[in-house]
Amino acid sequence: MEQSAQQARQLDHLASAPSPGPSPFAAFGMPGLGGPPPAASPEPRPILELEGEEYEDELDALSDWVDDFLLPVYGAEVTTAAPWCLQWQEHDDVVAWLHALWLAYQQHKEPDAGLSGLFVWHRDFLTHAVAAIRAPGGPLSACMTSPDRPAHRLLPGPPPSARTEKANAAESESEPSGPGKPGEMTS
Repeated sequence: MEQSAQQARQLDHLASAPSPGPSPFAAFGMPGLGGPPPAASPEPRPILELEGEEYEDELDALSDWVDDFLLPVYGAEVTTAAPWCLQWQEHDDVVAWLHALWLAYQQHKEPDAGLSGLFVWHRDFLTHAVAAIRAPGGPLSACMTSPDRPAHRLLPGPPPSARTEKANAAESESEPSGPGKPGEMTS
């Protein structure tokens, strides 16, 4: 019995992954071959979750990409079927779409995305995002529909849900009211 137990331990040891030790390839700095692991890149965050200077820096970088790459290459003619806005940075939903598109572009142009990385970006990201942003009834539909008539207008979104309205009303009723509070009549 003891010999069987010893053989089982020996088989377990042989079947386990080898302990990381010095590799003859370590001097070449090749990841996975004993070289240093690749530096972890910071986790990207959606731009609308950023605040202050961090938001402004990300919006500046996004604007550079949109103005210098996306629009010259993919910015088809402005029409009623494909509106655009020169002040797109003021449309939060457009900023969110373009930021997500830019993050996907950065990922799919990397060598580890393979030779078809940019094709996947075109097929799965670019086409869908541009169609949503520039749709006739999309977020830019009240803006420029002709290059000869630049326009910018933010469309109002839907009102809060009835549940939110009830919660806000209940909250305002529980607050003590005093004279001089904005929106209240005094006698």
